[in-house]
Amino acid sequence: MAGELTAAGASTALPPGPRLTAPQGTVVLPNLDDDSRRCTLRPGDLDRLDVAVDARLADCNDAADDIVNGPRDMADLTPVRLSPMKTTRHARGRVFVPAEQGRYVRIFVRRGGKYVSLGSDGQLTASELRHGAQLAVEGRDIVRDPKRWDGRISLTLTVTKGSGAQTAHLTLHIAPVLLQHDLQRAQQVFAAAPGPGKGQPVEVPAATRQPGQWRQFADSLRKATRAAGMPDHQLTFQKGTSQWWRDIWRQDIAEPAYVTRPTPNGPHTLRILLRSPNYWASHDGRSASLRRAGRLLFRDLRGPDTGVVQQYTTHRDPNVDELLNFTGNIESLPPYDGFPHGRILYGSSVQRRPDPSFIRMLRAQRQQPPVVLDTSWLVVGHADETVHVVRADNARGWTLAVSDARLAVDLLRRAQRAGEGGQRLFAGTEADMKPTIDEYLRMDATRGDNADAARHLDTQLKVLLRATGLRPQDIVRLPVLYIRAEPGDGLPRRSIAASPALANGLSLSARDYAAPDPHGPRVTGHDLFREEAGRRLAARGVRVRWVEDFSWAHMVGGEVHCATNALREVS
Repeated sequence: MAGELTAAGASTALPPGPRLTAPQGTVVLPNLDDDSRRCTLRPGDLDRLDVAVDARLADCNDAADDIVNGPRDMADLTPVRLSPMKTTRHARGRVFVPAEQGRYVRIFVRRGGKYVSLGSDGQLTASELRHGAQLAVEGRDIVRDPKRWDGRISLTLTVTKGSGAQTAHLTLHIAPVLLQHDLQRAQQVFAAAPGPGKGQPVEVPAATRQPGQWRQFADSLRKATRAAGMPDHQLTFQKGTSQWWRDIWRQDIAEPAYVTRPTPNGPHTLRILLRSPNYWASHDGRSASLRRAGRLLFRDLRGPDTGVVQQYTTHRDPNVDELLNFTGNIESLPPYDGFPHGRILYGSSVQRRPDPSFIRMLRAQRQQPPVVLDTSWLVVGHADETVHVVRADNARGWTLAVSDARLAVDLLRRAQRAGEGGQRLFAGTEADMKPTIDEYLRMDATRGDNADAARHLDTQLKVLLRATGLRPQDIVRLPVLYIRAEPGDGLPRRSIAASPALANGLSLSARDYAAPDPHGPRVTGHDLFREEAGRRLAARGVRVRWVEDFSWAHMVGGEVHCATNALREVS
């Protein structure tokens, strides 16, 4: 709806006073993309441990200059019209925003057939006042902290004629950043590819084991995307540099989101990639950097209609956990009753929490109120380890798939009672241990790892049911075995998925789900965990596409979802 305010603040003009209108609505996009592809990396940028590199990369975007970067960039601006006025050639006019909003907004005016920046003084010519003017408003940032800026843009026009003056006001708003969700079809899927060298990134907590069997992972992921109807060019394998290629976690370097505004031709949308707030400083204080794998966002993805935002703090409380800053810990729920844009989902607790400034930025959008899960009991601690949105034939169109340790143990006990206790878990993999069902159940009875995990999973599920209104019978339970890792440096024992976490997969469409192959014990020629998970998901209309990630991701602490990322249909 067009926005309009007049000198008197009424809904209709009071001629001959000035009037500002927004014919395409009052939403302004943060113009953080790079429509002319002028922002490029310098040699060595990917490897340099220097936070100044990250700042420079983030500061280059279409809103960083005072020109319109071509017709495509013009589409990212919000039109504002100044109606013609009956005035003299001596009248003077000025369009401006309050000083505290100036760093977030730029105003252009059409002169000589092109749009030019009005600058800080905002002066209009007498001719523009008499004949009207075409203005365009550019957003220069997203809302990060409402105490500093709440996204409001207060546009004011003042016209002076001799000793008299008239004013007009128009209030616009920066578009909120919305997280995509897993029911939206994937348009582009990204995963890592191995590179040369040792590739151990010093700035990221990492497993000591090297990812292996990439070809099996890549081939099975390609098979899954093809089965979901995706052409081959929509799956890309990115190579990191020789210094950090083992940072394979593509989900964990960015959370894809978007901003949108209405136009006569339908919504105009920009993608906003929220870079993970992983910040590292050397012990000697000589170097500091954001996670270098995140620079691939600037190399491979930033461009027309795609921008990158980074938000982080350098001075953190002791309970800010770098693992929880991985964006695999930032997920979303689709729209449902009372939440037309859905909700953010992330893991946090008193003991372990993500960067508070990043969470403040998410909350500042005020469109997707967060649901917070306690993930502190997990070694990695991400929301995507135990929960995934899947379609369902209910009023809202979706439900949740969750990890269920009791179900996994129960499947093993049933197989044992059927005389299959000698079947091995993880047969055919590179697992260090391949226990029989009998051996595993004896070990678990002694250690109590799955009983402990089940209690924590129950707590998570209570939060999810209360937040979503789903019923227990709506939930899709997937069998996952857990083990508590032996702590070091005085840390508490935390759990990690012993069998591939089936909820930690990648939705390719609402009906196609790329899940990690669980390599459960085989009974009568069938994988117990695959059969059970496939049956339960099929009941919700979801087809499982199995991906071999045991050596590539599972054994180094993640799964398919952690090792991939997707840009989805968000128009």
